[in-house]
Amino acid sequence: MSQSKNIIITGTSRGIGLELTRLFANQGHNVLALSRNATPVRNLNLDNISSFAFDLCKEDDYKMVEQFIQTEWNHVDILIHNAGLLLNKPFAETTFKDFVKIYETNVFGVSELTRVVLPFMKSNGHVVTISSMGGIQGSMKFPGLAAYSSSKGAVITLSELLAEEYKDTGPQFNVLALGAVQTEMLKEAFPDYQAPTTAKEMAEYIQEFSLNGNKYYNGKVLQVSNSTP
Repeated sequence: MSQSKNIIITGTSRGIGLELTRLFANQGHNVLALSRNATPVRNLNLDNISSFAFDLCKEDDYKMVEQFIQTEWNHVDILIHNAGLLLNKPFAETTFKDFVKIYETNVFGVSELTRVVLPFMKSNGHVVTISSMGGIQGSMKFPGLAAYSSSKGAVITLSELLAEEYKDTGPQFNVLALGAVQTEMLKEAFPDYQAPTTAKEMAEYIQEFSLNGNKYYNGKVLQVSNSTP
C-alpha cells in the first residue's frame, strides 16, 4: 500500500460514514471519525481510528478537532463531509427552526469544518463533500425535501467557490451528488422505498474517489447515481 493518509470523516455513526471509516482503517490509513454518537466507531476496535463525540452545530467542538490535528497529526490529507440531516415534510408545515437545523448541519457545518481543517491541508489535499442528486439544478425533485435538497445545492456551489479560491495553493474540492443509497437515514424519511445501492457499495466508490479523484477533478460535481431520471 502507498503511504498511509490522515483522513477526517463526518457522520460516521452509521451508513456510508461507518463503512468508509472501516474501509480506510482496514487499508492502514489514520481516521478521525466525527459523529454525535461515537459508540459505533469505537466498537470497530481498530487502532488507527480516533473518535470523539462531535456536533457540527457546537462551536466548541471544532476546537477539539483543531487540537487533535495539532497534537496527533500535524496535517490532514483528506476531509470527507458526509454528515447530513434529512427532513421529509411538506413545505407549508416546515418552520424557520426546521430550515435552520438542516442548514446548520448540511451547510454551515461543511463551511466551518473546512475552515478549521484547511490550514493543516497540503497542496494535494482533497476535500470531498457528499451531496445529493436532489441538489443538482434540473434534476428530478421530490415534494417534502425543500430544506434538505436546497441545502445540498448550497454545498455544491460552496465547493465550486472554494476550488476557485484555492486553485493556486490547493487543496482540491469536489462534490459527489449521490442518488438513492439504502441507509438508515433514507429509511427513516422514506420507509417504503428500496434504494438500488447499498451503503457499503457507495462507500467503496467514495473511498477510491477521495484517494485519487483530485488528480483529475477540482471544483467538480460528479453525479453518482444509477437511476434515471
